[in-house]
Amino acid sequence: MNRVWTKASAILLVVVSLLFNGTYALAASATSNYVVTFQQATLVSNDHVGNEWAIAAQAGGKSIEEGSSVKIKVKPGGSIQLYAYAEEQDKIPDEGEARKNVKVSTISAKGSTVKLRVTVTENRGRYSGNQAVWEFTYKIKKQ
Repeated sequence: MNRVWTKASAILLVVVSLLFNGTYALAASATSNYVVTFQQATLVSNDHVGNEWAIAAQAGGKSIEEGSSVKIKVKPGGSIQLYAYAEEQDKIPDEGEARKNVKVSTISAKGSTVKLRVTVTENRGRYSGNQAVWEFTYKIKKQ
């Protein structure tokens, strides 16, 4: 009877150990869902760069329209890459872009607001060297 109990105990110990190790491994690699909203792009300043603009934004490599949201899966300890682009449209366009990696560990429970500044420098003409500055605002929240 002692020998049967020992084998049963050993088998039970192995099964429990596998279960806990498997659960821990699954939990450690689980992803979390985040919602990124591109709230707005605002032209903060414009020193004679131009008046016809195109903008673009991305979150986690996904294009996102102003006022819209995208869902992104991120592993623990990971980050979400935000991207902003502004282009003054004329015969020879002027453009600027910005990127930022936001670590998910820095996102508060209520969500976090992140702003990117994009500077566009005039490249031709009498206003060459002048700049326009755009501010892109994103809201990131864990789902």
